[in-house]
Amino acid sequence: MEPSHKDAETAAAAAAVAAADPRGASSSSGVVVQVREKKGPLRAAIPYMPFPVAVICLFLNTFVPGLGTFVSAFTVLCGARTDLPDRHVCCVFWLNIAAALIQILTAIVMVGWIMSIFWGMDMVILAISQGYKEQGIPQQL
Repeated sequence: MEPSHKDAETAAAAAAVAAADPRGASSSSGVVVQVREKKGPLRAAIPYMPFPVAVICLFLNTFVPGLGTFVSAFTVLCGARTDLPDRHVCCVFWLNIAAALIQILTAIVMVGWIMSIFWGMDMVILAISQGYKEQGIPQQL
């Protein structure tokens, strides 16, 4: 396949830019960009738990879909923090119960089981990130 005329022009333009820039083709100035994940209400209701509890919930979610999420709902009642600070504790509790029910009911078609495992992984990731924040260690994920 022969390169088209447009491809040749693009390559020539890139070569001209690279020759004009002594640092190479890239002209980035080292700007730091911060990205924040926008979470839905169910995802934001996942509590920040201690690491061992999060691992137990992941284990439970792996073998009995929704059970770890159900257990994590009760950690909200015990004071676990979530990303929904403006919602009442009971509302966050019921959001977690709803997530557990969704996982249980859709486990029949494997969707709930996979969702349950990912939910447990999110619990562990949140527990790890919370541990880093408490210790003041810079975090790289």
